[in-house]
Amino acid sequence: METSAVIKELRIKRGLTQEQLAERVMVTRQAVSRWETGKTLPDTELLKALSREFEVSVNTLLGAPRQLFCQCCGMPLSEDGFISREKDGSFNEDYCKWCYSEGAFAYPTKESLIDFLTAHFPDPEGRPEEERRKMYDALLSELKHWKE
Repeated sequence: METSAVIKELRIKRGLTQEQLAERVMVTRQAVSRWETGKTLPDTELLKALSREFEVSVNTLLGAPRQLFCQCCGMPLSEDGFISREKDGSFNEDYCKWCYSEGAFAYPTKESLIDFLTAHFPDPEGRPEEERRKMYDALLSELKHWKE
């Protein structure tokens, strides 16, 4: 879905007029109209404001053009409900809500995350724990949060 359609759909779902949305994000009604007709796109700061207003990620506002993955555990962030939030309530699209919440990481070390994964994720192939730990370590080492 195009950004213009996403903004219009979210505005209508909230029962807002273009004028009301414009007031809430401090732009003109004409700016909202141009977004909804696809003539222009909101800049980065306005996308953040719209994200807060509609309680959706910037990725969703942009029509979900990229597949997001938690940069701590690797989980696909396929729904906005999986995406972490900062203390101010804004989305942090780099992490899932289970790894990062309100400015803090749940796993202080990669080893602590590996401990959790080994204990809680079944292995249908029945690999030994040490092999699983090495596999998790290799996978996690590719993610932004754990790159050294």
